[in-house]
Amino acid sequence: MLTDPSSHDRPFLGVARSVTGKVWRARLDDAGEAAAAAIAQRHDIPEILARVLAGRGVTTETAEAYLVPTIRAEMPDPSDLTDLDAAAARLADAVAAGEAITIFGDYDVDGATSAALLHDILAACGLDPRIYIPDRIFEGYGPNREAIDRLIDEGSTLIVTVDCGVTSFEALDQARTRGVDVVVIDHHQTGVDLPPAAAIVNPNRQDDVSGQGDLAAVGVTFLVAAGLIRLLRQRGFFGEARPEPDLLSRLDLVALGTVCDIVPLRGLNRAFVQKGLVAMRHTSRPGILALIMEAGLKEPVDSGHLGFILGPRINAGGRIGDAALGARLLTTTDEDQAREIAETLGRLNRERQAIERDAVVDAIAEAEAEIGSTDGPAAIVAARDGWHPGVAGLVASRLKDRFGRPAIAIAFLKDASSGTGSGRSVSGVDLGAGIRKAVDSGILVKGGGHAMAAGLTIERSRLAEFRQYLETELGDAVRLARQSDGLNIDAAMTAGGARLDLISELKAAGPFGSGNPAPVFAFPAHRLRYAEVVGNGHVRIGLSADTGSTLKGIAFRAAGTPLGDVLLTAGGRPLHVAGTLSVDHWGGSPRPQVRVIDAAVPDGWV
Repeated sequence: MLTDPSSHDRPFLGVARSVTGKVWRARLDDAGEAAAAAIAQRHDIPEILARVLAGRGVTTETAEAYLVPTIRAEMPDPSDLTDLDAAAARLADAVAAGEAITIFGDYDVDGATSAALLHDILAACGLDPRIYIPDRIFEGYGPNREAIDRLIDEGSTLIVTVDCGVTSFEALDQARTRGVDVVVIDHHQTGVDLPPAAAIVNPNRQDDVSGQGDLAAVGVTFLVAAGLIRLLRQRGFFGEARPEPDLLSRLDLVALGTVCDIVPLRGLNRAFVQKGLVAMRHTSRPGILALIMEAGLKEPVDSGHLGFILGPRINAGGRIGDAALGARLLTTTDEDQAREIAETLGRLNRERQAIERDAVVDAIAEAEAEIGSTDGPAAIVAARDGWHPGVAGLVASRLKDRFGRPAIAIAFLKDASSGTGSGRSVSGVDLGAGIRKAVDSGILVKGGGHAMAAGLTIERSRLAEFRQYLETELGDAVRLARQSDGLNIDAAMTAGGARLDLISELKAAGPFGSGNPAPVFAFPAHRLRYAEVVGNGHVRIGLSADTGSTLKGIAFRAAGTPLGDVLLTAGGRPLHVAGTLSVDHWGGSPRPQVRVIDAAVPDGWV
């Protein structure tokens, strides 16, 4: 392992501005270095693993628990969440009475997994719950009056919303008018006022002090299910003829929804994902097994596979196809049906990728024209007639990554007066709060979300006003975020140092994702043996040190970007390259690989 001779205050390897415009910084300061040394010594673990732990706030006192997280240690008493006891009681009454329950979910992975988890538990308790997922185009997000009326007309006596409902005042008021209870399980930010419901379980409601606001909806659903099972046990519901549902065996669903909703992988979320990945590797769930087969995965599933391979396939149904496909896949017990749904989702995902590629090209062109030669707006708002609403969030994500600021993509149907959009934000800028304030101000028809992502509906005539509003509302936060924007480097190493055993050791600090970033390593003054464009705009490289060792690398979607350009034109010049390590299983023989996320030209080279 190499160390950088510069102090923590100076740019790592002298990189004050990389090809992506970032300053490289050592993740550890002097106190962090001391903490890493202490962790390595006290717990007898490799130095590099100790550095990664220290860089994520782990101390000598917390290292042991961090390395072996457990649900038991991290999980709160479910009753800590406001209204959870009321929700459990209403559900327990419905179970005892054999009521007709409809689970009303969102059309993304978090919604599908939440719906499937609650369905599994209620079915194990003897009910036959129905799952209803609204159509993204014709119904939009969350409960609507027409759907509520239809569900009640068809016999539902209790409606449980998952991953939605906390802003659905009109729809829930309609349910109350018709004498049907609604239990809301959600995690999106709320205002002071809440819609009428028998219970609203949401750790982000303003009167909740549980401290569980990082949970995805599927995590909240897990806590509700735990509270329900506990209450039914207290009521003597379970026995030899009806055993308690095994909630921990459903952690495969919790891990999938948690990773795909990009919530911070800290505390309970991290335990959910780590234990959920173990459950998934031993799962007998036909839907997940069929999806893994359709995706062609041969290696053990990790968090990256959830977020980038399995999750997008489930999302594809809600984006451009039948929104209920994901929940149906996750709840079916029929292997043939699971295989058929998985194949359909795979096909829809390929179609989605093609639609997304075309929209991203248009959006980048629009954004570059808006930014021009100046620093550009605080937030990018790209709007276009004919974009598919289902890919708006993906387009916003690409814009955010490319331009380093919040981005919103809005799709207008031809000649429609209003459009729907999705936004993605950067660390330090609360986009959800900004969107809710725009709704309160009358600029948006509706909208909501959380700090890093939001959805909205807007009248075409108010686009210019909305752009100006974002400049005023988010400008200072965005400028501050961009000033501090940098790439934190955990350590420097040579290509030969990226070994399989090292990658295996680092897994103890995972699973990695939002809130628990994968360690980033710098490869100083390495040369590229080759560089080529492969797949959908990825750049594949061979990274070589003077010792002769070569490390395979891949820069995803880098073709046509500053990073891709410098990799493809580096020739024999040395480059500082930064990236995360993974295992490439292509061809059946595992090899180390670096996922390239940045590069810089060393001082003295042109």
